[in-house]
Amino acid sequence: MPEQTPDPSVELTTQGVGPWKGEPPTDEFYDPELLAKGDSRNVIDRYRYWRMEAIVADLDLTRHPFHVAIENWQHDMNIGSIVRSANAFAADTVHIIGRKRWNKRGAMVTDRYQHVRYHTDVAEFARWAQDAALPVIAIDNVPGSVAIETFDFPEACVLLFGQEGPGLSAEALAAAGSVVEISQFGSTRSINASAAAAVAMHAWITQHVTF
Repeated sequence: MPEQTPDPSVELTTQGVGPWKGEPPTDEFYDPELLAKGDSRNVIDRYRYWRMEAIVADLDLTRHPFHVAIENWQHDMNIGSIVRSANAFAADTVHIIGRKRWNKRGAMVTDRYQHVRYHTDVAEFARWAQDAALPVIAIDNVPGSVAIETFDFPEACVLLFGQEGPGLSAEALAAAGSVVEISQFGSTRSINASAAAAVAMHAWITQHVTF
């Protein structure tokens, strides 16, 4: 798809943009309703007025080869924020292990643009990762874990995160080929699960994306 930008006469705001001014474009990726009424979605300027399906298709051309997996046994409120970070860092797919229901408020509707796959339990997820030839990298501060600052992330892999509080289950840790911890220097035992996920994803970015 050719890159398009909004009409320069339209003033951009944090709330989005108003109706397209002037003759509307006819390219197939534009949404006629958004062109007519304006676009208040939380999307970058490149995707203003684009149809949702067109945005997903365009993102699919440049997604990174790392995946994100989250255990969801306790309806963790952090899952939405992790999905939002996965979208920001262009993760391939988010895998939710356990309950299919999760609080989407923190995702800020980014789940519409991010591939999400569900697995009934850790065993099902582990079989999928094995079939996909993707090493599973668990992120948790447990005995024997490796400092994230010294760990070399595989280019294609799955970053696995646990619940806020209890962390990863014993089954999830057993399914991982490596366990990585984020170095901490304060008094708290652990950092917020969604913050840990963002740190880990960005660590992958710094190792594999050329700027």
